[in-house]
Amino acid sequence: MKNRFLASLCADYAERLGHFGGIEIVEIKDSTPEREGEKILDALKGFRGRVYAMSEEGKQFDSRGFSKRLEEDLLSGGSAFAVGGPYGLSADVKGRADVLMSMSNMTFTHEFARAILLEQIYRAKTISANTGYHH
Repeated sequence: MKNRFLASLCADYAERLGHFGGIEIVEIKDSTPEREGEKILDALKGFRGRVYAMSEEGKQFDSRGFSKRLEEDLLSGGSAFAVGGPYGLSADVKGRADVLMSMSNMTFTHEFARAILLEQIYRAKTISANTGYHH
């Protein structure tokens, strides 16, 4: 991530998620959607949980619904999220996904998308744990 503020924010949420079992972030260097897609699909090989591809045409969830989905995912191998680079995700990655998910009708940079997604994953985990973060 080039934006240091967003990188720091992402690191903070990744650290917080350590209290809930942790999170693994795999970074892929910006390239064409097709090249990025090949690398994303390679990273997903052997993953048996639910794959979410972040896409503007995807389904939107409210925070409580998202929390329930992540809890369900734990029973079947966990969750993986693919956030595309500046030009979005390839058709192959979208085709591999179990869920096309949209965070908003608005468009965000991939760095902002990662920060927002990490915060929402953290929020979902705190909802499940009933910690009070989500009011």
